[in-house]
Amino acid sequence: MRLPPDSLAFQMLGAAAAVRAVSEGTALPQAIEDAAAQLRLDRVRDAATRGALQDIAYRTMRQFGTARALVTKLVTRPPGAQVDSLLAVALALLLEHAPGPRDKQDNADKDQQDGDAGRPGYSTFTVVDQAVSAAASEPKTAHARGLVNAVLRRFLRERKALLADVNRDEQARWNLPPWWLRMLREAYPDQWMTLAASANVRPPMTVRVNTARTSVQQYQTDLANAGLAGTVVGPQAVRLIRAVPVTQLPGFAEGVVSVQDAGAQLAAPLLEVADGMRVLDACAAPGGKTGHLLELADIDVTAVESDPQRATRIGENLARLGKEAKIVVGDASRPADWWDGQPFDRILADVPCSASGIVRRHPDIRWLRRDTDIAKLITEQRRIVSQLWPLLKPGGILVYVTCSIFPTEGEEQARWFGAQLADAIRLQAPGQLLPGTRTTQMAGEQGEKEAGQASLPSDHDGFFYARFQKRA
Repeated sequence: MRLPPDSLAFQMLGAAAAVRAVSEGTALPQAIEDAAAQLRLDRVRDAATRGALQDIAYRTMRQFGTARALVTKLVTRPPGAQVDSLLAVALALLLEHAPGPRDKQDNADKDQQDGDAGRPGYSTFTVVDQAVSAAASEPKTAHARGLVNAVLRRFLRERKALLADVNRDEQARWNLPPWWLRMLREAYPDQWMTLAASANVRPPMTVRVNTARTSVQQYQTDLANAGLAGTVVGPQAVRLIRAVPVTQLPGFAEGVVSVQDAGAQLAAPLLEVADGMRVLDACAAPGGKTGHLLELADIDVTAVESDPQRATRIGENLARLGKEAKIVVGDASRPADWWDGQPFDRILADVPCSASGIVRRHPDIRWLRRDTDIAKLITEQRRIVSQLWPLLKPGGILVYVTCSIFPTEGEEQARWFGAQLADAIRLQAPGQLLPGTRTTQMAGEQGEKEAGQASLPSDHDGFFYARFQKRA
């Protein structure tokens, strides 16, 4: 049975394929691309279908711990990987609904929820009906259409009792692996539950206004004229009330604004760049911070990225802004392979990390990471910064950034750098920012003049910032 691409059943099948790929170790963006290619979805012609597939897959990843536990509870015999993933997708959509009868198609318009791109939720009737249709449409899953129907209807009937049962398991309750929860408890004994819950909240859509082109206040007016609304949450940051495709953002195509989390927008200003400086942006893809640096001053930027495909994205993003940089495909920890021997005035070391601070934005990370990865990442972070430090001029500044909330990748690393780097002076910096809150501490040896509380955004992902100056 051929399903129409604009049907929820078709989109659930694609999302289920992506979810299954994540379970097998593929990152969600690539899994979505592979699913779209398998379904022969054209990037332009089928943009709406691709967007819905992506939205559903992201919703599922945020609820995957609970959904998988429910499948295990409700299915006595393994239904096969395809059916298993389809059930997880359907249950994740049903989990978004508050308990209560929502079983009529007519309720769909009343049952609106913002998705990752502002898409609506679906009525429970629609989810069950379309999940059964999805199963029936594939030869390998058609035999399980009755099972899918029975499992989903039982969940709706016994929701409260079933959730009470599976939520005895912490992974099902918090949708986070046990080792992740352990690290949260150890680092934040009074806040860990809030942080765990925040991992399952859809992130805000925030834009960075190029204040060399327009003011933040004028851009709010431009949004209003386009039928949109935004709240100022940082010096250049405007959080949209409702997420929309970038094509609907006034001035996006012209480079007036860029999509960038408010916390990430702190990186470039902390470098205190000035016209004529040589600046290194290490681990630079996809180029958001590179573009921000070039908006702040007339500087010579070298952007280093080890992944050739991600390096291409840097050039694409800079082209939209009308900016240029020297883009180098190389390993930031091996500068001998790409450095021209001329020292830099500023270095931005946005290093690979657990990404625990942006898990609400990349919900697959929690299921792909392992606790053994942390020690490897710590070693890599130290190697990168230690290799970059000799490239910095005396008097120059290096900013160390991770999108992590684990202290082992943040404050503990900063202290190690302060002790190990020759002639390093630790400057004031925001320190640890937790998702959706103001910074938890001000880190550094100098006063607050460089990075005071007033300059911090009020709604952001999780980041750690430290700054070091090389003694002149």
